[in-house]
Amino acid sequence: MSDSVGETAELVVRAASSQFNGDQVEIRRVPYVDDKETIAETVQAASEVRGMIAFTLVVPELQKFLIEEAERRHVPVIDIMGPMIDELSRLFRRAPRREPGLVRKMDEEYFRRVEAIEFAVKYDDGRDPRGILRADVVLIGVSRTSKTPLSMYLAHKLLKVANVPLVPEVEPPEELFRIPPNKCIGLTIEPEFLNNIRRERLKSLGLTSQASYASMERILEELEYAEGIMKKVGCPVIDVSRKAVEETANIVLDILRRGGRKD
Repeated sequence: MSDSVGETAELVVRAASSQFNGDQVEIRRVPYVDDKETIAETVQAASEVRGMIAFTLVVPELQKFLIEEAERRHVPVIDIMGPMIDELSRLFRRAPRREPGLVRKMDEEYFRRVEAIEFAVKYDDGRDPRGILRADVVLIGVSRTSKTPLSMYLAHKLLKVANVPLVPEVEPPEELFRIPPNKCIGLTIEPEFLNNIRRERLKSLGLTSQASYASMERILEELEYAEGIMKKVGCPVIDVSRKAVEETANIVLDILRRGGRKD
């Protein structure tokens, strides 16, 4: 019996009963219990078959009623989580939340986060333009404007993010112009700032900083091209020059909450 799904109680009962020819044990799960009537009916049913009740009820009022009803009908009951919750409460020196279904909520959030991270990896750097139409938000900008780390950070916030590099020699995917402008965020950066970043990048790769990738002429060309694309898309634009990824992410989240509007 549980005020959530009941998986925990069933798993424990099956593990324990396996020590006693568990295949001969019939288990009935009673999930989402939130009223005394269901408890009374379940206790009566257990009494009629000389069964026992294992429960993970966390609401004190329902726990108390179950124990009293079970005693009245001589039905043995086992509190699966109570002892652990009591000990953790003493360890943490605070009261438990007593909210049903928290494990399931945590599991759902975990799998949503994994899905978002996998999405960000799959649709990173414009690898597959189909992701643009499926994304919660699309990041666009020239190389080294933190599109990838920002995508991953937002993925941890459960957002599906695709990012597309803007390069003068490559036409942006047509999908970019088919999404609502409020689902797209442009990332720009000051030319001098980008110049320093690209020089350091080339140095880390063992390449000369004189390559056109880091030249101011090339950078200005790319930024001008990117600005034109962003205006065509009609998306809000964030200058990431002196911002940490976390700061930019908060601005993106705020823009999305405002429906795509930037202060």
